[in-house]
Amino acid sequence: MHKRNAHKGNYPLDKLCKHSPGLLKYVVTNPSGINTIDFSNPKGVKALNKALLHYYYDVEFWDIPDGYLCPPVPGRADYIHHLADLLSKGNEVNIPKGKNVKGLDIGTGANLIYPIIATAQYGWKMIGTDIDKVSIASAEHIIKSNHRLRKNIEIRQQDKADFIFEGLIKPTDKFDFCMCNPPFHSSAKEAFNTASRKTKNLAKNKAKRQSTVSKSSTSSLNFAGQANELWCTGGELAFIIKMIDESVRYSHQIQWFTSLISKKENVNTLVNKLKKMDVKIDTVEMDIKIINMAQGNKISRFVAWRFVTIR
Repeated sequence: MHKRNAHKGNYPLDKLCKHSPGLLKYVVTNPSGINTIDFSNPKGVKALNKALLHYYYDVEFWDIPDGYLCPPVPGRADYIHHLADLLSKGNEVNIPKGKNVKGLDIGTGANLIYPIIATAQYGWKMIGTDIDKVSIASAEHIIKSNHRLRKNIEIRQQDKADFIFEGLIKPTDKFDFCMCNPPFHSSAKEAFNTASRKTKNLAKNKAKRQSTVSKSSTSSLNFAGQANELWCTGGELAFIIKMIDESVRYSHQIQWFTSLISKKENVNTLVNKLKKMDVKIDTVEMDIKIINMAQGNKISRFVAWRFVTIR
């Protein structure tokens, strides 16, 4: 994990349970005798997120509707910290902080986790966007329930389903960056099959601790997610390509465009797309970066690009 990520190492469950007693009932002991969370239980995952956000980011209230995406906090924090490095041009002394830094979270979801971490860690002003009305309502409720978030996070609904930026960005808006965790899958069937495999693997791990696994522990997804959160036509590749195409129009309003890339095989395609872009501006060239991240054995990455004026 990133060196500034507070979630390196094992979760401090004793401290988390002390601050959030509701987490205690989801604590189990693994075969090595170490206390952990039953990650096959969606309620346990949600309780862990609540505890982490409360303990590390001073979030008094956090909740999401049943069936909505409950992403892991440590990986989300990594994206934020690497964005801070990008904005500082790798200079640790000049990590940008405060309300003068403004970010746009595309598809913030009902959970609002990226803006929460960005605001808590660096004091950035954030705008979270989504097309789903329930997600918008949930994110707004989280903001209203936490006084520390009210002055730093704004929510905007995207009413134009065929666009990413149009309808959201006002003529006077200026952003230091935008970020996005695009829908991973290309269809509902693909999303279901992947989630089913993940749930079965979690159940197998649980079975090592217990002689039987209850049906209820495997009948629902531990992370959940609505259709717009999990899949779109063409999957993440099509989504990011659309994002790249639209970015030309907003090149003077957003400094860095960024998006997570879940599938490693999509990296070269997206980089080539960026290199071949006809930006139709003779005095501009593309600055493209692939930022690699690691959370334990999991390797992830995000692509970042900007339009640089040639003097």
